[in-house]
Amino acid sequence: MNILGINYFFHDSSACLVQDGKLTVALEEERFTRVKHTYSFPYKSIEKCLSVAKIGFKDIDFVAVSIKPDMHWIKKFSYILSAVHRSPSLLKHEVFSAYFKQRDLHQWFNRTWSDVKKPKLYFVPHHLSHAVGSFFVSPYEEAALLGIDGSGEWATTFMGEGRGNQFTRINENYFPHSLGSIYEAATEFCGFRPNYDEGKTMGLAPLGNPAVYFDKVSDIVKVDKKGNLEIDLSYFDYQYWSKNRCSQKFIETFGKKRQSGEAISENHADVAAAFQAVLEARILEMCDILYHATKMDYLVFAGGVALNSVANGRIIRETNFKDIYVMPAAGDNGTSIGAAYYLYNGLLDKPRRYLHMNPYVGNSYTNSEIEKTLEECKIQASFHEDICEVTANLLQEGKIIGWFQGNMEIGPRALGNRSILANPTLLNMKDKINAEVKHREAFRPFAPACVKEEKSKYFEIDVEAPFMLKVCKIKKDYLEVIPAVAHVDGTARLQTVDAGTNPIFYELLQKFGKQSGIPVLLNTSFNIMGEPIVESPIQAIRCFFSTGLDHLVLGNYLISK
Repeated sequence: MNILGINYFFHDSSACLVQDGKLTVALEEERFTRVKHTYSFPYKSIEKCLSVAKIGFKDIDFVAVSIKPDMHWIKKFSYILSAVHRSPSLLKHEVFSAYFKQRDLHQWFNRTWSDVKKPKLYFVPHHLSHAVGSFFVSPYEEAALLGIDGSGEWATTFMGEGRGNQFTRINENYFPHSLGSIYEAATEFCGFRPNYDEGKTMGLAPLGNPAVYFDKVSDIVKVDKKGNLEIDLSYFDYQYWSKNRCSQKFIETFGKKRQSGEAISENHADVAAAFQAVLEARILEMCDILYHATKMDYLVFAGGVALNSVANGRIIRETNFKDIYVMPAAGDNGTSIGAAYYLYNGLLDKPRRYLHMNPYVGNSYTNSEIEKTLEECKIQASFHEDICEVTANLLQEGKIIGWFQGNMEIGPRALGNRSILANPTLLNMKDKINAEVKHREAFRPFAPACVKEEKSKYFEIDVEAPFMLKVCKIKKDYLEVIPAVAHVDGTARLQTVDAGTNPIFYELLQKFGKQSGIPVLLNTSFNIMGEPIVESPIQAIRCFFSTGLDHLVLGNYLISK
């Protein structure tokens, strides 16, 4: 049985292929189009998925799409009628845009299978693709379920529980009451791109004082005892799809909005800190409600807000849940996977047999393919059987390495296959990479990757963090030892590396550890600000020669400047 999963109606379009219950490949369209967070239909991702699996469209039995367009249409239409006088763009965004997207999808579907038997087409509700789909590929047979994002068809949060192949919905919130949307407004206020740069707001927050605006923001965003959100919408304009997400009242309360390129003021940092703190507080309240409603030991957290790794760290430390599972592509990019598994396990009731703990589900390039690219580009490179030993030596010398290996990761975090790596013990390394390689804001932190057996020696965490989605404290004895991966508040967005999941990256960490005494590396995504992570050797070469990288490792090949 072959299931093609698609995310198209929302940003971060993607595709995946599930074969007899196993995830064969999953890809994000942005890696091929080079348009970050693209809304484009995932033609290239679908084509590559079929190519990796060595099958054709005729072999597809089902297509699962991570939206059900007619869901909540009464709620949506009633809201549009009540608010369209404030913003005519509501009609354009919520009616015409949805109509054309659905039309395009059906045209593609009918055109693709015009000459052969059509597969069955299923539309899966967006939040079920997020939360329930994630549960079906999680390590848990039973878990509480939480999905939070800007909005799906109309829902903005999902609270429930999962048992085996079944789930129960406990509560949902609906647009415009949205935690994701208010955080997008704060992101816009701080001068970043809403719906794209929320990670920057999270990174800016520790530089501010949350107490300055905490009470005010807390009054704006409330959760009752059942998990119902109540947003004071007078502070926002996102509900009208207007150009600005912040209303005039927001500006009058919090001050002048920062424009892109302007210096970041103390006030902007304070606003980021307050919205981050309140977001965390409301998530913790929802977790507490869910725990008492379900009595589950574990939580599955999904949706764009689940990428807020600082909040995830607090869930682990401060709630009754023993651990949480957050899919590596927790945002909309992962809903193609979620839709496929909701269909396979939920609707078709097939036994659960796949555990999505391996993020390396993309396509790969062999040494032969890499060699061909190097020849075409007339680039000199040296081949090394023990590329990990060579790379560890360079890292110990303080060199910055572009590292390209094996199957591409899915999700926004580079996890050791499409990464930029550096020595975390060097004090100036963070500033050097931000300025010379990533070309991004100086305040932004970098993450540590550590062999999983050593995590508790250096970091205050007892659970695994394989997808770099759980922020923890660096132990005091090591704050000055690995300064390049410590944020201003002494925290780090840790990645724990398992030998079975990524043996090459694990070996590199071990060999660097033997030389430096610390089996930890600075690991950031192989791209520059505003661009997607590199997909192919040629993209890696372009990034290498246009940045301050010292060396590039492609498979077993080393390129030096």
